[in-house]
Amino acid sequence: MRLSDLNEAQMLALAITNEEEDGRIFRDFAHEFRKNFPATAELFERMADEESGHRHRLIELYRKKFGEHIPLVRRQDVQGFMANRSSIGLLSTLRPEKAREQAALMEIDARRFYEAAARQSKDAAVRQLLGDLAQEEQKHEAVAGQITEQQQAQGEIDIERHVARKVFVLHYVQPGLAGLMDGSVSTLAPLFAAAFATASTAAAFKVGLAASVGAGISMGFAEALSDDGKISGRGTPTIRGAVCGLMTTVGGLGHTLPFLFRNFHLAMTVAMAVVVVELSIISLIRWRYMDTPFLSASFQVIVGGLLVFLAGWWIGAS
Repeated sequence: MRLSDLNEAQMLALAITNEEEDGRIFRDFAHEFRKNFPATAELFERMADEESGHRHRLIELYRKKFGEHIPLVRRQDVQGFMANRSSIGLLSTLRPEKAREQAALMEIDARRFYEAAARQSKDAAVRQLLGDLAQEEQKHEAVAGQITEQQQAQGEIDIERHVARKVFVLHYVQPGLAGLMDGSVSTLAPLFAAAFATASTAAAFKVGLAASVGAGISMGFAEALSDDGKISGRGTPTIRGAVCGLMTTVGGLGHTLPFLFRNFHLAMTVAMAVVVVELSIISLIRWRYMDTPFLSASFQVIVGGLLVFLAGWWIGAS
């Protein structure tokens, strides 16, 4: 249906459903952020209370006008209605600033709906309530901004940003870095051992591919099964395992793909250059997220990679 096809009863029913759903979304946000981001959780609790007040006023008017039975009219039943709700993803992966942006879009959509519905309504009482709610939704946008500014001035937002960075490191950077290091370093020995032993780029590629995929599967399961994240706060084991396994495979494939070249010396040269790039990226990540001095991180990673490479060369050449 189009919005213009709805009568007053259907518009009120749609508004009630919308307020109920938005209130639940805000309370879900508050519940998810309460542990690590209390300031953001407080904001969403207040917004959910406002939505609850709107719902009660809408239900009261509906009962007076149309009786006790409220038909189910949902946002997906109306063309182009409040599309921004569809972009809400898994709460466990949503960052506080993105949730605030999503809430602002929801308030703007709600205001536009009430304005359009008020213009369409012919009933004076319905028109007045919808117009009042449109104005209140506009005030909510300003109030949410004021609350955010107040929390910023009190340092609460800065604390949340620090916590958000810590959570990002624990959930994604650490497992990803562990996988990238393992894939980039541990696969060097079998890959270059096969290359020096056979002098065949095809054989080396198959060994490198098998080592990369095998290491990715192994590291993914090891990371997922090592910690459920409930005590350590390291996040969902499935996500950590997927990130670690994927980065392990990527780390191994980086210096394996050059062996698709048929020229052995060209493949070796490109592969070694890729290894240097991989080790540099690992050093940069450790410097950026682990507060490790760049020179120290580079020395540690390069020494480890060099030892593994020498082991592969010695085994392959013997």
